[in-house]
Amino acid sequence: MAVVLFLSVFLIAACGLIYELIAGTLASYLLGDSVLQFSTVIGSYLFAMGVGSWLSRFIGRALVARFITIELLVGLLGGFSSTALFLAFAYTQAFRFLLYALVIAIGTLVGLEIPLLMRILRERFQFKELVANVLTFDYLGALGASLLFPLLLVPKLGLVRGAILFGLINAAVALWSTWLFREHLPAPLLQRGACAVVVAVLGVGLGFGDVITDTADSALYADEVIFARTTPYQRLVVTKWKQDYRLYLNSHLQFSSRDEYRYHEPLVHPGLASVAGARHALVLGGGDGLAVREMLKYPGLASITLVDLDPEMTRQFSTHPLLTALNGGSLRNPKVHVVNADAFPWLEQNDGLYDFIVVDFPDPNNYSLGKLYTTAFYRLLRRHLAEHGVAVVQSTSPMFARQSFWCINETMKQAGFRTYPYHVYVPSFGEWGYVLGANVDWQPPARLPSGLRFLTPQNVAELFRFPPDLAPVPVEPNRLSDQTLVRYYDREWREIVR
Repeated sequence: MAVVLFLSVFLIAACGLIYELIAGTLASYLLGDSVLQFSTVIGSYLFAMGVGSWLSRFIGRALVARFITIELLVGLLGGFSSTALFLAFAYTQAFRFLLYALVIAIGTLVGLEIPLLMRILRERFQFKELVANVLTFDYLGALGASLLFPLLLVPKLGLVRGAILFGLINAAVALWSTWLFREHLPAPLLQRGACAVVVAVLGVGLGFGDVITDTADSALYADEVIFARTTPYQRLVVTKWKQDYRLYLNSHLQFSSRDEYRYHEPLVHPGLASVAGARHALVLGGGDGLAVREMLKYPGLASITLVDLDPEMTRQFSTHPLLTALNGGSLRNPKVHVVNADAFPWLEQNDGLYDFIVVDFPDPNNYSLGKLYTTAFYRLLRRHLAEHGVAVVQSTSPMFARQSFWCINETMKQAGFRTYPYHVYVPSFGEWGYVLGANVDWQPPARLPSGLRFLTPQNVAELFRFPPDLAPVPVEPNRLSDQTLVRYYDREWREIVR
């Protein structure tokens, strides 16, 4: 009996933390700035738990019946929390309101659970034994949930079905409580009937989890969604309209197949074509393989190492027929070695030198990405660049995020690079920018590979000229200890949205 009781505590704690993690993850996916989202979600959730614990003093009788009711409410609210949030983001303007309303409601109910359970169990255990065991299993449940969430729940079930599964666990705790504490229930059959209804509702939701996610995706994106995956790192969505395929990461457009060559040709060729006899190249990010496709136009390259955090990203762009058609099967080329790792520690742990390096990360819209645009990262990057090598960094829009663009340029300068900023017009994005970094003086290449659709030796030089409205502005460098770039970026793009 005691084992079953404390197993209930373990499961309650695990479910509560899972709902908190799901809310924080969804907010980060959809709103960006993971530090802000997780901080405010966790703070609101803990505050609400405190409110729930305080409110438990006002429940004076029928404790078991109240506990069962609370479990069922937690199961329903927590189980369908990600469903409600996905649909709210897709169909309404009330996502933030619903996010915090759910966090506070679930947190308050979770805060009621443990005090009520301890009061129910106090007749069966000595106080010090009760407190020690309940808190021990509560913390163990939190540990189990924190490990289960990134390793199994998100990659295998996704956020919608994962939340519903844990809602079912809450309902199961309520159901077996009708047997464990049946002597305290005046009408146990009524409670069991309620539990059965909640289990049935959640079971239907679990069966239709993919349909719910697809419905939300269809509302979020104007075009047909042909591929969608939720990974521990991001939400991958590919859409199609006629012959235009578009990749979105966490709802942010990464490329359109109609004009991606206007982004990837300038990303690769001005730098790589200028390095005589380049043999070894490195790509950080760029898991779609499109930059690698351009680099494979140089037969002299002996090896290309691609380091991308998300294994699902590189797996899909290595195997999915539609996606490999876009990158020409570049990630399956024998010259290409794919590594799934965080670029920062990977650079610290490896000592290879490269003639050409492409840094193709998403824009620095949160601190996790911002660390990859810091002086610390660029100093580390420079240690891996051969003496006459060239590195290039995608650097957001000098039109829409002018301070951000010049901040990246200044940060690379502070790291010791000689910098050569340039820009290009990409129809899907507008004016877009890059910063080329070298250890020695650099000159634009006189020749380019054949078969390019946009770049010519003549228009390469034009890319490095900036009109007055894109010219440099005073900025601070982006340091690991003070990520000014993320603040620049957030402010500038927020003004565009307004």
